[in-house]
Amino acid sequence: MEQTINWFTELLEEKGISLNERQLEQFDLYFKILVDWNERMNLTGITERDAVYEKHFYDSVSLSFFVPMQEIGSIADIGSGAGFPSIPLKICFPHLKVVIVDSLNKRIQFLKHLTEQLGMSDVECVHGRAEDISRLAAHRDRYDLVTARAVARLNVLNEFCLPFVRKNGVFAAMKGSQSEEEVKEAAFSLRELKGKLRGEQGLSLPFEKSERHIVLIEKTDATPRKYPRKAGTPIKLPLV
Repeated sequence: MEQTINWFTELLEEKGISLNERQLEQFDLYFKILVDWNERMNLTGITERDAVYEKHFYDSVSLSFFVPMQEIGSIADIGSGAGFPSIPLKICFPHLKVVIVDSLNKRIQFLKHLTEQLGMSDVECVHGRAEDISRLAAHRDRYDLVTARAVARLNVLNEFCLPFVRKNGVFAAMKGSQSEEEVKEAAFSLRELKGKLRGEQGLSLPFEKSERHIVLIEKTDATPRKYPRKAGTPIKLPLV
């Protein structure tokens, strides 16, 4: 366990992120709760300590290498699953106000239990489809940063996520390997949803070396009224 903590803290230190005892305890408790609940419901296929710290925790926090988190006040995490990337980011940057949207109520129950156990404030877990939730005034065009991690292709993700982003805010799509084709395919959806490609960042996980790719999109204006379309439509009929 100590070895895991050592490499994890060292690698984050190199990126300018210093974790105190409380934050390290939160990561440890997160790991334990994740593995415990995973026995009763399918949250992750990854349960070995080093792998969870690398492929879930470090991977989630890697977003902060490219987005200045101290300048971000609010973050919405769409289709968060077991809380990635928003909960590891919240542990490292406690000032963040976090909203997590997930369509599966069981996952929302897990996340509510988790954030309670971790003693977190300013985290709201919302059960519902992204297309429905982003139609609500409380969530539409509201957030400084919106994230989605490996949820769908970019042209679909744009319709799920950009309606949550405030004007001049950022949507960060966290993907596996780089796909120029996917970015090109998303050009029409970006125009329709008032998004502008700000850049693409790549990194490799420290030990496993698998590729990660973060597409950063800036929101240039408020979401047009016709978007998002009805729940289910973006996946069936992507904007191309």
